[in-house]
Amino acid sequence: MSAPLALRDVHNTLAPSWWPLAPGWWMVIGALALIALALYALRRWRERRRRRMNEVFDRALADAATPAAEVAAMSELLRRAARRRDRDADRLQGDQWLEFLDRGSKRRDFADGVGRLLLDGGYRREVDPEQASALRELARQRFLRWMGVS
Repeated sequence: MSAPLALRDVHNTLAPSWWPLAPGWWMVIGALALIALALYALRRWRERRRRRMNEVFDRALADAATPAAEVAAMSELLRRAARRRDRDADRLQGDQWLEFLDRGSKRRDFADGVGRLLLDGGYRREVDPEQASALRELARQRFLRWMGVS
């Protein structure tokens, strides 16, 4: 018979190192990087669009010489933006137009507030500059919201 074999202890292998990463982890990291890049690009695009729409609004009002002309310019901008909501919205008149402007808002700033200036403010000889200023902020918010940047 042959000599008995000498038994040795079991040697554990070393634990796998965390570096270099397995291919699956590289794919996860790449996907996360692409998502982060897409989110960053979307945010920048929205900021640029918001800034551009603010410039459109400001430029239209800068061309107006009087508060009455500013009201007329705001009315035109709102009617153009309203077509994004409803293609026939620019044809609304009077209180129907103001109700449309207030739609989706908890407050009735157009129908019962300073927004009533839109009905005849563009045709008046004199418009109070303070009323025009208050309407400007209200119209800007609605314009930006309808243009999809607010």
